Amino acid sequence: MAGARITGWGTALPEKILTNVDLESMMDTTDDWIRERTGITERRVGGLTSTMAIEAGQKAIDRSGVDPAAIDLVLLATSSADQIMPATAPTVQNELGLNCGAFDLNAACSGFVYGLVNGYAMAGIGYERVLVIGSDILTSYLDWDDRGTAILFGDGAGAVMLEPAKETTLLGSDLGSDGATRHLLYIDHGGKLQMKGREVFRHAVRAVVDSCNKAMAQAGLTADDIAIFVPHQANVRILDSACAKLGIPLERTAVVLDKTGNTSAGSVPLALVDALEKGDIQPGDNILFSGFGAGMTWGSAVVRWEP
Repeated sequence: MAGARITGWGTALPEKILTNVDLESMMDTTDDWIRERTGITERRVGGLTSTMAIEAGQKAIDRSGVDPAAIDLVLLATSSADQIMPATAPTVQNELGLNCGAFDLNAACSGFVYGLVNGYAMAGIGYERVLVIGSDILTSYLDWDDRGTAILFGDGAGAVMLEPAKETTLLGSDLGSDGATRHLLYIDHGGKLQMKGREVFRHAVRAVVDSCNKAMAQAGLTADDIAIFVPHQANVRILDSACAKLGIPLERTAVVLDKTGNTSAGSVPLALVDALEKGDIQPGDNILFSGFGAGMTWGSAVVRWEP
């Protein structure tokens, strides 16, 4: 199996900002109520999954310095594809001027972690340069009269470029799902997003903690060895609870939730890039990624940062 490492990264967010104060005029809610229960102050809305994926993907390619002709695969994690068919990844591949395979992966808010693990696996069997993107526009599926869901979500995308390395930087991983709980969070064809928030909270915390511990155990590491935790950005209460149970303080956790809301497959890479831009990640650091979402799905990965 060939090794791989992350060499480029990029993000994309719609221009339109929707604040909690804006939501006060749209539904029965207040800025204080939203902040207290979610940690969110604003989110970005608008655009297409493909256009955000293209922008984030191009930035990742540019940052890596990879020749686009050498890219072997585009893997797009999304649950809000531009169309039911075809997949959105070929659109992204074409607009980026690439000549390679491309496919969508739908694991909802766990999508980017699923995509990252799959990207490493594909790199290991000969697809040496893999562009992994997470992009979602779940605000287009919201019922704006339902304050239980409408306050939570935003739109966004992030991407990373995987390239060959002497040995892999993916030290451990865990992917899981429980289809018996699919009714807790879903969108039917032609419908709006439906969620049973309290049940999702309980399942999410338990799944994240268990999955993270499995990934760290596979890597031969403990929470003390993790330089930074990059979790799915769903709700500050979930983050607080998961961090406490894992023994990782919030000071070592990447958080962008307050400015982006829950961007589904886009949230983990958005948090990663924000931490990089702040200088919170240095070469040799161990990063713990984790996501959870509809399905219910969950996934974690430990990556040694060697850009």
